[in-house]
Amino acid sequence: MSSPLDPEDDAVAEFVAVMRRLRAECPWKQEQTHRSLVRYLLEETYETVDAIDEAEASGDFGHLAEELGDLLLQVVFHAVIAEERGDFSLDDIARGITAKMRRRNPHVFASTDDDLTADEVDERWQRIKAAEQPAPSELPSALPALLYADKTLARRERAGLPVDLATDSADLGERLLALVAEARAEGVDPEQALRDAVRRRQ
Repeated sequence: MSSPLDPEDDAVAEFVAVMRRLRAECPWKQEQTHRSLVRYLLEETYETVDAIDEAEASGDFGHLAEELGDLLLQVVFHAVIAEERGDFSLDDIARGITAKMRRRNPHVFASTDDDLTADEVDERWQRIKAAEQPAPSELPSALPALLYADKTLARRERAGLPVDLATDSADLGERLLALVAEARAEGVDPEQALRDAVRRRQ
């Protein structure tokens, strides 16, 4: 295995160069946009999750490395598209997350003598995040639909807001939402319940 971030063998820079060439010369890749790549980003994310479970069970992390590569492909693909548009680059992404990590981990990067537990580190992270983002964050609409519905209903319940459900609606979406509420009332994770049901029929 090569040493990480070896300046004589910059694999990441080589990969970015490959993706730039593919965007310039591959017809399929030229047609892709941020939006058209969403499905692949989601697919690769879930495949990575499965690979983590497999690796933890088997002790073989080779498949995880492959899936992380596919996930990295999605990040770099989006970065190259943005670079072409003049929006941002992979370097901008890296600088942004580096700055965030430094701000939110002062126990590591600041001159402090703090001897914190993991729970205390997490609590400090949340305080710093809240100071940076004082407005409550919105749920990502790209969450899997059942998970999005579940979390939305949970927020409404915590806020004491009514949840009007139309179980006999002609709208399929409304009926699905009612099923998510039913699952919540029974203490069932609707996302996992549906995943388990599909796997039983594979």
